Amino acid sequence: MSDDIPDGGEDVVGVLTARIEAHFGMGMDHLKAVVTDDPAANPYVTDVVKWHGLLLDAQAVLDRAEDNLLAALETQPSEVDDPTMDLAHRVNAAVTARDGRAMVVRWLLAPGAPGKKDPAVERLARLRPRTGPAVQTSPARRPVGVPAPAVARAGRAIR
Repeated sequence: MSDDIPDGGEDVVGVLTARIEAHFGMGMDHLKAVVTDDPAANPYVTDVVKWHGLLLDAQAVLDRAEDNLLAALETQPSEVDDPTMDLAHRVNAAVTARDGRAMVVRWLLAPGAPGKKDPAVERLARLRPRTGPAVQTSPARRPVGVPAPAVARAGRAIR
């Protein structure tokens, strides 16, 4: 993946939006309209538009968090109080969320990104589509002969 995204996060959304528009040869409004008309027509375009929307949401949260922090810092004396420190932590979390979503968009746009061209991954995806949850969602069955665990009620074990 290229490193044409500013390091300081000056305009991450703007750079990625321009890359998406250049990649598909059309503006974001048109891409959104295409996805809205038929989301299943092109899952790749649908994924890019979805993650771009999530990136926009994360940037809006970051902008609000930064505005709140700046307002709080303007009223602070030389030492920062706990509520202002909490606002600073919110800004850090918002930056992390925004950057994570930006990384997904960059990955989606990179044709040779790791995990996209591995023949084993492609074969597995074609042969075995996911039909259920990745982890077990119901309790495991107890093997035959293993007693049930004791349940405590009112200070006594019940079997």
